[in-house]
Amino acid sequence: MIPPVQVTPPAALPVSPAEVKLQARLTHTTSAEDTLISALIATAVAHLDGFTGILGRCLVDQVWEQGYRCWGRVLRLPFPDVSSVTVTYFDTLAIEQTVSDDLYELVRGVSGSEIRFKDAFTAPALDTDRFCPVQVNLTAGYGETAADVPAPIRTAILLLVAHWYEHREAVAEGPVAELPMAVQSLITPYRRVGV
Repeated sequence: MIPPVQVTPPAALPVSPAEVKLQARLTHTTSAEDTLISALIATAVAHLDGFTGILGRCLVDQVWEQGYRCWGRVLRLPFPDVSSVTVTYFDTLAIEQTVSDDLYELVRGVSGSEIRFKDAFTAPALDTDRFCPVQVNLTAGYGETAADVPAPIRTAILLLVAHWYEHREAVAEGPVAELPMAVQSLITPYRRVGV
């Protein structure tokens, strides 16, 4: 599969700095610490979210574009939890065309989402000068707000950020775990099958 490209990032992060401060029992922070907390939140979310995240899914709704080299009866999408799609293609004259949504359906499965073309769909000829003449624009995620993200994932982010805030070095004396065990336990049910 050709890697998808993020078109529009999520409008919000799954957790806020205020939630992290509550989790880490921080009552007073400097602006430098606030900046650090925001950076740690972004890092934890990047670790879990999107195409390169270990969950293999999007957390808060975001728009991606997936390219395909040719038509198929089924176009497998890179994420589960896809709420909307638009299918376009470049014809032999290099003009972008949109496939009517009456000609396909969005199917959500355990291992991901896919577009299935109906029997009435006849695959048009494509621009052979383009590497990916078929494009799918998709919205993926649990919903538009942080509250739509499942509580175990939000809790895992809070635990991870609080852990990183407390342990800022890459190495430490004494016993060290790669990730707090609770984080792995919380995110495991949400890992996409095959990722």
